[in-house]
Amino acid sequence: MGRATGMTRALVLFAHPCPESFSSALHMTVVETLTMRGWEVDDCDLNAEGFSPVLTTAERRAYHEVGPNTAPVQGYVDRVQAAQALVLVFPVWNFGFPAILKGFFDRVFLPGVSFRLEDGLVKPNLTHIRKLAAVTTYGGTRMRAVLAGDPPRHVVKRAIWHVCRPEKMRYLALYDMNRATDAQRGRFLGSVRNEMERF
Repeated sequence: MGRATGMTRALVLFAHPCPESFSSALHMTVVETLTMRGWEVDDCDLNAEGFSPVLTTAERRAYHEVGPNTAPVQGYVDRVQAAQALVLVFPVWNFGFPAILKGFFDRVFLPGVSFRLEDGLVKPNLTHIRKLAAVTTYGGTRMRAVLAGDPPRHVVKRAIWHVCRPEKMRYLALYDMNRATDAQRGRFLGSVRNEMERF
């Protein structure tokens, strides 16, 4: 297993409330593998930290005031800005992100943080994040996700990718979790471990 080179910190955003979940096992695999590789891992378990996903009235009104807009979530902004890699670990629910993760993007990926607005155009502002990965599960099949447009995949690979412009991007998904066997889950855990060893 190679050690991380030229990188210092990975921010791992985890979004699942149940420690006994398969998502939790994926989260643990990501954190342990990156740590063994020599990464400094900022492990952000949004549920355990009690992150509030609700964008308040005051936050929405101050949304475009670059500088003051970060005050309610400054600690999380600092963590994002200190990262050279971002790894998202979450289940897909109702063909979308868990509310707590969507709320993180709403409240923390602000103008002046994740992007700049120049002449009405979104310009990337997280270009210090050189590696981006998502590790996720879907209850339904890949075909069901495709027919629904697979929004989480497109948000990660297009919108989040756009504000980071990373050198490396991975989207690791286990579909049809409702019928997955122990062997299938084990193989996916192994795939995630292998990807994080090469990340």
